[in-house]
Amino acid sequence: MTSRRHSLAWLAAAALPAGLVLPARGADAPVRLVATEFPPYTGSTLPGGGIACEITRAALRQAGLSMELSFRPWARALLEFHRGDHDGVIGAWRSAERERTMRFPQPLGILNQVGFMGRMDRKRRVDDLAALRGLRIGVVHGYANPPAFEAAQLSVETAVDDLANLRKLLAGRVELALIDKGVGAHLLETQLREGAGKLAWLEPAVSEVPLYTVFSRTRPEGERLSTALTRGMGELQGSGKLALLLQQGARWQ
Repeated sequence: MTSRRHSLAWLAAAALPAGLVLPARGADAPVRLVATEFPPYTGSTLPGGGIACEITRAALRQAGLSMELSFRPWARALLEFHRGDHDGVIGAWRSAERERTMRFPQPLGILNQVGFMGRMDRKRRVDDLAALRGLRIGVVHGYANPPAFEAAQLSVETAVDDLANLRKLLAGRVELALIDKGVGAHLLETQLREGAGKLAWLEPAVSEVPLYTVFSRTRPEGERLSTALTRGMGELQGSGKLALLLQQGARWQ
């Protein structure tokens, strides 16, 4: 995660004070989940909290569970999750490091596609990264970019955020902008509408990463909740409800 590209690093679990015992929770208690501001995938002002939250809620409902949702900055969300304040995190990427403390059920059916947006009047092929050398590529300061992009050693120019990056592309200050496809589509629909007919996503993506809702590997309820979510996701897929949710809430996929 969700940010998915802000950094693939995460905080170590906060140690509980000696002798502290977390209170037992009933099996029918709402599942306490946390997400961060990563529209259109998750966001406190989005309908249902964003498509990743809507899918998670629907899958848990299929398993007979309800959920409570909180929003925190990403680093704080992880810290509170490891501390036991939340049962799970909506919108995480999978890594070997995270698997040591997180359970990864079936993914949510959402792919974070990181690649390029370009100007409609200057479309370029982006299937060969080496051929992009010499171009000015807009990136966001502090984001963890795909390994293949970093290995290509392209010429980059940093921006403070994705919106600023797309504005530089629109103004011709960079030739391409590296961005998550869904984030780019959301910004063109909301905050940069003047660029909707002038900027376009370029296939193929540099990297595709599935999005997950994760639970604890170190707490007893983690296995039960992970199993419940996987079962619910299977039922959503089998009934066609998942495809409908994605069609309504992830039109860019």
